[in-house]
Order: sequence, then C-alpha cells, then structure tokens
Amino acid sequence: MFRKKPIYSIVLAIVVLVGALIGAVVLRPRLDTHHFIQSTTPTLFFHGYGSSANAEKHMTQAAKQAGVTNTIIHADVDEKGEVTLTGEIPKGAINPIVEVNYQDNRNADYHQDARYAKAVVTKLQSRYGFTKMNMVGHSMGNMSILFYLLDNAHEKDLPLLQKQVHIANHVNGLEGMDLPEHHRVDEVTGQPEEMSASYQQLLALREQYPNQQIDVLNIYGDVKDESDGSVLNSSSKSLRYLVADRAKSYREEKMTGKLAQHSQLHENPAVDALLIEFLWGK
Repeated sequence: MFRKKPIYSIVLAIVVLVGALIGAVVLRPRLDTHHFIQSTTPTLFFHGYGSSANAEKHMTQAAKQAGVTNTIIHADVDEKGEVTLTGEIPKGAINPIVEVNYQDNRNADYHQDARYAKAVVTKLQSRYGFTKMNMVGHSMGNMSILFYLLDNAHEKDLPLLQKQVHIANHVNGLEGMDLPEHHRVDEVTGQPEEMSASYQQLLALREQYPNQQIDVLNIYGDVKDESDGSVLNSSSKSLRYLVADRAKSYREEKMTGKLAQHSQLHENPAVDALLIEFLWGK
C-alpha cells in the first residue's frame, strides 16, 4: 500500500505538467495569418532618453495580442556596447520583435547612440543571419535610428532596413534644449526655417539615405499649441526634408488628445494600431 504512493505522486506530477503545457499552448495568442504578413524579418524597438525597454512593452504586447507574432526577445546594451540577448528567436519565427534596452540611457551623443544600435544589429545578424529588418523609435530612440543610418550609410554588409517608424521624434531640436529660435517649417517640403546642430549633421541623409528602399511612418502628438508637451510639431515634421525624397514611401500621422502627450504616445492604442498595420498589415 505504501509503495504505491510514489507512483501516484509521479502520475499526478505528469498530469499537472501536461495540463500546464496544454494551457500554455491554448492561451498563447494565435498568429493572424489573414490580416498580417508572415515574414521572418525582425523589428527592433528603441526607447527614449532616460527610459528603458519597459517603454516599448505596450506596443510590443499589442502586436503579440493582435496575432502579429509570438516571439519577443530582449537586447540589453551596456556602456561598452556589449549586447546581451534574453530569449530566443526560433528558426522560421514569424515577425519576431526585439525590445532594445540601453543601460547608458541618458547619453545625448547621438553618434554613440548609433553605435549602440549597430551593436544590437550586428549581434542579431551574427546570431540569426538576418538580412532585413524594421526599426521603431520613440523620442531619442529616433535619433539612434537616424544617426545609425547616417554613420553606416556606406556599409553594404548590414541588414537592409525595410520599414522605419518614428514616434515623437525631435529631429530638429527639443524644447528647452537645442530647439532653434526660429522653428517654422515648410509644410510641403518639411524644410525648417532654422536648423539645430544635430539636424545639420543629418542633412547628409538627403544624399545618403537608401534610395527607394525604406517605408517611413512619422507619428507625432499635438496636445495643444502644436506640441506634444516636449517636442514641437515643427521639429517632428522636419523629418520629411531629410528622408522623404529618397524613401520608398513617407507618411505622417498626427495624434491628438491626452494620449498624444510625448511620453503617452508609446502607451496609446491608436499608435499601436497605426504601427501594427504599417509594419505587418497585408
């Protein structure tokens, strides 16, 4: 009688384990193959100044819940540019997402931020052999992307950027920091009346930006007075002048209401819907 107890315990443990595995499969969101492309191209998310990968999670989880992907991994970059990947992208994974985290998250040297971005790209390329990618940036994360493109314009061995989403970008200056005194922008061309120092560096993109390769979505917020509370709309809209002529496509979207505030844009369901459709919609 007493000898049977260990057997019962083992059987019970197996039943519980199998039940847990079945539950995990059932609860995992199913991929929506009807509405979304089935691609192995990864999408990298970059957070803003003083922030972390936590700022990306509302967007990445929205994509997962919508049925875009079941694969989200984390890339942590230290101050030396060393990248640690947490999680695994299985072979053939559909629309994998990489949440990028900078430990050195208050570094306004955009060339250094670009080096951090490149470190993530080359780590993923080495590990998984990707040849294409998408990028999404919020606030200073946009500068990581733009300066990555600027500083690596002539490197042909890096993965090709396919789609680029900018959220709350401050390409021509940030209020209280490097915003030019005269900040009007040509509504047709996006050319700013006056240019910040970093914008002047990025002017080279008008000649170096990959020609007819990248689809660009530029999302900015207007809570009042044509500003998201931190970035003037004129600064955000100045992106057009840098990339639109050479982009495969260029699109701007203005968000309004309380969730159009600078730090709320990455928590905004309407923004989630925009980027999901743009990046993965059929």
